[in-house]
Amino acid sequence: MTSTGTHIAPHVPVLVGEVIAALALRAGDTAVDGTFGAGGYTRAMLGAGAGRVIGFDRDPDAIADGASLVPDPRLTLINERFSQMDRVLAERGIGQVDAIALDIGVSSMQIDRADRGFSFQADGPLDMRMSKSGLTAAEFLNAADEAEIARILKDYGEEPRARAIARAIVAARPIERTGELAAIVRRAAGFRPGQKADPATRTFQAVRIHLNAELDELEQGLEAAERALKPGGRLAVVTFHSLEDRIVKRFFRERSGECRPARVTVLPWSTRTCPRSNTSPRRFPRRNASWPQIPARVRRGCAARSAPLPPQERNACNERRPKLSFGIHGCQLRGCCAGLLPGVASCRVRTRRA
Repeated sequence: MTSTGTHIAPHVPVLVGEVIAALALRAGDTAVDGTFGAGGYTRAMLGAGAGRVIGFDRDPDAIADGASLVPDPRLTLINERFSQMDRVLAERGIGQVDAIALDIGVSSMQIDRADRGFSFQADGPLDMRMSKSGLTAAEFLNAADEAEIARILKDYGEEPRARAIARAIVAARPIERTGELAAIVRRAAGFRPGQKADPATRTFQAVRIHLNAELDELEQGLEAAERALKPGGRLAVVTFHSLEDRIVKRFFRERSGECRPARVTVLPWSTRTCPRSNTSPRRFPRRNASWPQIPARVRRGCAARSAPLPPQERNACNERRPKLSFGIHGCQLRGCCAGLLPGVASCRVRTRRA
C-alpha cells in the first residue's frame, strides 16, 4: 500500500466513482477510509466535500507515504487495523462518523512491490505481511506441518489439490522466495504453459489471508463500522473474491433480519451463527424499490459486469419503516491481479437512519 516513486500517477481504485456517489457525502461530513492504501478513496472523499477524512491502514508504508500522496489538512492518518476504528475514533474524541468505505484485500501497491512478497510475477522474499510484523510466509511454510498447510490452502484458497501441494511444499523446504513457492505449486498441480489460470494464485491467496487474518479482520471490521456510524451514516464495502463476499452478505442479512439458517453456509474460519428472531434489532431492513444498474467498466484489464443489489437502509433499533437508500452490486473481476483468486467483486452500500 505504498508508492514506488515520486512521479507515479494517483491510484484510482475500482468502483471509486460508484462508491463515492452512493456514500452521498455532504459538505462538512466526517468520513472514514478504512483501507487507505494509496489514498484513492480518501482523495475522492475530500473532493466530494468531506470536511474531515480519517484514513486507517495497518501497513506502516501506506501511512508513511500518505501525507505526500494526499496532502490535505483535512486528512488524519492512523496506522491501525480498520477493525479497531470505533475504539480509536472514541479515544481521539472524534466519535461517530457519517460515512465509511472499506476496500477489502491486498492493495495493488503491495502486489507491485516484489520485496513485499505478495505476488509471484516478480521474484522476491516470501513475506506477505500487511503490517510488516509477525510471521512471514516463509517462516510459516517452513514450520507448519503438512496437514495445517493443506487446511489453509483448502479453506482460504479453495484449492482442490491442497493435499498434493502441501506435501510438495513440505518436501521442498526450506522455501524463501516467491518464485520458489510458485514453481513448487505449479509442479504439484500439473500446470502446463499456456494454461489459463496459474494454480499458484490460489496458494498465494490462501497463505496471505491466513498470515494477515483477513477474514477475521473483515468480520470484526464490519461490526466496528456499524458501531462507528451515526444514525443516517453510510457504509460501502468492496470485496474481490467469494470468501469476502459471503461474509459481507451474511453480515447484512443478519442486520436486516432476513437470515435463514437453512440457507446459510457456516464458513470454516468462523464461529458466528445466523440467529433468526422476530425480536432481533433490524439495522438494515430491506425495502423494495427499483434503481439503475451500474454500467459495465473495464479498468487495467479487469472485465467488469454489473449486477443489481436491492436498496438497503440501516435503522436504529426498533425503527419500523426505513427510507429508501442506495444499493450497488458491483462487478465480477476475473484475473485482475497476481496473488488474487479470480472471483466475485462487489460493492455493498448501506445507510443507517435514526
